[in-house]
Amino acid sequence: MRGDAKSFLGRIGPLARGQLATQAAVLLPVIVVAGLSAWMLRAPPRADSQSARVASLAVAQGTAPVKASASAVGTDQPEPPEIPPAQVAPIDASPAAGLKISSQSWRRAGLGSNALVTLTLRNENDYAVKDVEIACAFSRSDGTHLTDRKRVIPDTVNMKSRKTFAHLHVGFVNIYANKAKCAPVAASRA
Repeated sequence: MRGDAKSFLGRIGPLARGQLATQAAVLLPVIVVAGLSAWMLRAPPRADSQSARVASLAVAQGTAPVKASASAVGTDQPEPPEIPPAQVAPIDASPAAGLKISSQSWRRAGLGSNALVTLTLRNENDYAVKDVEIACAFSRSDGTHLTDRKRVIPDTVNMKSRKTFAHLHVGFVNIYANKAKCAPVAASRA
């Protein structure tokens, strides 16, 4: 009885086993791609979805986003009065919007792998800012992007003034980087 017992793959011939392996090799990627596609279509929208972008764009342009009327929704509450766009109070822009880098340069340190950036921050805001976060993009001389680095400057820049920060250690950079472009991305009121 033991001699008669064979596994499933033992019962089929070597040619059929090769065909089975080929079919499995073709079908497995197809099944994986189909599963990932179904998962991506089913994933819930994120908080920064299209509707949130439309609302922020409407606020930035000074217009109120369109809302459904109370009669269309089916509630018995009266609608609030419409406010013309000219009377809408402007939303306070982020403190980083009033910051500009007026001059910048960089050099290598630490056996050529560290970047030291010297820059002058100009604060055009009507208030002082602190904890300025800068983002620097490093690239080759032909413009090919290589490295991104961020750094928080834990210092205060007074209102309507400028301040120079010399030799800030931004981090490790690619050894082929020749150019750097930095920009303020975040800040807080002092």
